[in-house]
Amino acid sequence: MTCLTSKKIAVLPGDGIGIEVTHEAVKIFAALGLPIELEFGDIGWAFWQREGNALPQRTLDLIKRTHATLLGAITSMPKREAQTALSAHLQAQQYEYLSPIIQLRQQLDLYANVRPCFNIKNNLKAFNLVIIRENTEGLYAGFDYHPLPQTLHNLLHAHPKWRAYDATNISATLRLQSQAGLLRLYRFAFAYADTHGFKRVTLADKPNVLRQSSAFAREFFEQVAQDYPHIQAEILNVDAVALWLVRRPEAFGVLVAENMFGDILSDVGAGVMGGLGFAPSANVGEKYTYFEPVHGSAPRVSAGQANPSAMFLTCAMLLRHLGYQSEACDIEQAVSEVVNTGKYVTYDVGGRATTADMASAIIDTTLKRQAAKIMSTFSKPVPEKNDLHTLAQFEAAEVADALDSLNIESVLLGIQPLLPGMKMVGPVFTVQYKPYHQKPEHFQNAGDYIDNVPKGAVILIDNDGRDDCSTWGDILTQVAIQQAIAGTVIHGACRDAHKIRQLNYPLFSKATITRSGKNRVYKAYEQIELRIGAVLIKPDDVIFADDNGVLVIPREHLPTVLQRAANIRQTEKRIIKAVQSGMGLAAARQLHRYDQPWLNHADKKIC
Repeated sequence: MTCLTSKKIAVLPGDGIGIEVTHEAVKIFAALGLPIELEFGDIGWAFWQREGNALPQRTLDLIKRTHATLLGAITSMPKREAQTALSAHLQAQQYEYLSPIIQLRQQLDLYANVRPCFNIKNNLKAFNLVIIRENTEGLYAGFDYHPLPQTLHNLLHAHPKWRAYDATNISATLRLQSQAGLLRLYRFAFAYADTHGFKRVTLADKPNVLRQSSAFAREFFEQVAQDYPHIQAEILNVDAVALWLVRRPEAFGVLVAENMFGDILSDVGAGVMGGLGFAPSANVGEKYTYFEPVHGSAPRVSAGQANPSAMFLTCAMLLRHLGYQSEACDIEQAVSEVVNTGKYVTYDVGGRATTADMASAIIDTTLKRQAAKIMSTFSKPVPEKNDLHTLAQFEAAEVADALDSLNIESVLLGIQPLLPGMKMVGPVFTVQYKPYHQKPEHFQNAGDYIDNVPKGAVILIDNDGRDDCSTWGDILTQVAIQQAIAGTVIHGACRDAHKIRQLNYPLFSKATITRSGKNRVYKAYEQIELRIGAVLIKPDDVIFADDNGVLVIPREHLPTVLQRAANIRQTEKRIIKAVQSGMGLAAARQLHRYDQPWLNHADKKIC
C-alpha cells in the first residue's frame, strides 16, 4: 500500500449491467483494506426520465469534491426515443437529451480518453498498447445540425452539388480541432508513452481525404514529436490502423486519434482483447479524472450474466491513478488468471458462472496474490546493517562489475555527487513526481513524504530527468539530517547547492537550478517501482553511490553482489601484485582469469 491518506471516490453505477458490475467490483477496495471512502451518485436514464437531466448538478458537485470517479455504464437513445421516455409532466417542457458521458467530458474538460489494450487470454500473442482519444473536440464536439443553420448553409452555395438543396434536406457535423486542443492531446500522448516505456506513437487520421484538417493536426503532432526524439512518431490512415490493429496489435505502442476515429479504434482494440467485457478506460483532464469500462449498459443482458472483468480492470486503473501500483497489478493479474483458468467465467467467455461468481473469484485470486507477496517478503534477504556496512567498504567500480556479471542493469546515468568525496549506501525509498499541465491556483506542498522515510534510507526522486525545476532544497536537507536519512538521489535537479554542501549532506543529482518545483510538479507516488533508463528500481532495493556515480542493487541479489565484489577486488589485487613482480599485464590477466574476475580464486582454472 503506498497512499497513507484516505481517498474519496464518487461511484456512479448508471444503467443496466453498470449497476451490477459496479456493486460487485467495488467490493475489492474493502477486501484489500484500502483507506477508500465510496460516495454513490446519480447518473443515467432513470434520472433523464424523472428529472429531464441524465447528469444532475448534485452529481457534478460530488465529482468535484472527490479524488476520482468510477462510472458503471450509461444507456443513451436517439432523440425521438429520449423525448418519448420522459415522464408525462416533463413532456411539454422542451427538455433536450444530452448524453451524460459527453456532458462529463465537456463540462469537466476531460480531454483525453485512455484505453489500454492488452492480451488477457494466454492463447493470444502477447501485445500491449494504449489508444488515446481526444474527448472534447473533433466530430463529437457537439456541432451536429439538422436543419442547417443559415450561416452554414451559405457556405454550400459555392458548391454546385449542394447549392440546390434546401437547408431542411441536409444534415452536417463539423470536425472541430483547435491548436490548443491538439497540442495538449499530443503532449499527453507522448508523455504517456515516455512514462510507460512505449517506443512508438502513431497518429491515426485520414490525411488522404481530410486534407486541410489533417494537415493542421499534423503540424502540431510533428511539433510535439520533436521533444521526444527517442520515440518513433508516425501518421497512418485510420482504416489501415484498424486493419493492422486486428492483424498485428503487437506492432503498436500508443495510438492517438481525434474523437470519432479514436472511438472506433477503441472498440476494435476491445475486440482484439476478447470483447468489450475486458476493456477498461480513463477520461483525463487537468483537474478531474473518471474511470469507466468500455462496454455499455447492455439492457438485453439478463441479470447475473454480465462479465465484470472490465470493471475490475477499470478499478485497477483507478487504483494506479491513486498510487496503489501493487494492488492494481494484482487485480489485473487476477482477472487474467480467472479467465484463463476458465472455472468461474460468464457465458461470453464460455462459462456458466454468474456475475457475482466471477467477481468473487477475481477478488479471492487478488487476495491470494497479496498473501503470496506478503509471505515472500519473509523469505527475501532484507539488507542487514552488516551487509550495508560491508557494501560501503567497496568502490563503485567493483560493485558495478559484480552487477554486470549478473547481467543486471544498475547504473543511473548522468547523476553525480553535489560534493566530491561522498559515499552513500542504504535501502531506497522511491518518490515519483509528475508535471502539472495547468498550475494550481493555490500553493501545493510536495515534500511532506519525507515524514514517511525511515532512518538510514536513501531517498530516490524521479522527476523524469527534468533540469528546469528542483525537487530538493535546504529545508528538505535539514529535515533529512534530523531524521538520519542516509542521502538523496535525484533524477532531476536540486537547488540551494551551497547550503547543502555546507551541511555535508550526501546528495546526487543530474543538475542544479534556482527555480523551485512548487506548482510546476507534484508528488504523484511514493514507494512504487520506478524505471529510470534501463534500470528497474523497487522499494527497499539498495543504493550505492560515490564519486563514480549511482548504482541500484536489487535486494535479493545483495549477498551475491557482495561476494562477487570481494572476489573482483582480490582478482585485481593479484594482477597488480603480479605486474609489480615483473609480469606483463596480459600475462597477469590471463593467469588470474581477468575474463571472470568475480569467481572465487579457488574456483578458477588458472592458466
